[in-house]
Amino acid sequence: MEDLGEPLGYPALPDDAPVYEYGGALVGRVAHVLADEVADIFHGLVIRMPGLPATYTFADPSQIGALHERGVVLTVGADHLHDRSEDPVAAQALGGESVREGLRRAMEWIRRPT
Repeated sequence: MEDLGEPLGYPALPDDAPVYEYGGALVGRVAHVLADEVADIFHGLVIRMPGLPATYTFADPSQIGALHERGVVLTVGADHLHDRSEDPVAAQALGGESVREGLRRAMEWIRRPT
């Protein structure tokens, strides 16, 4: 794994930054940072996996060990990441819905009576 530079917060993380497993293997690249910056809520990362056609996976905050200027280090291996469709916010992230709206819908889903 290359030198990833200084640690930084999620608002400064560049799209297309490389994402590495905790052991150093490249997982993919940041496709989208899921956050509501106004409310300061970091929801996770949508990661574009290598290969064609493009496939995406989702890392929630508990799976992210460090954010740096030139990359992300996960706390898990790629096989433990979530399918993007499993998370309402991540599922909508590349489809045009705002992250704020996705977070609102996710909270409604969590709060609904069972």
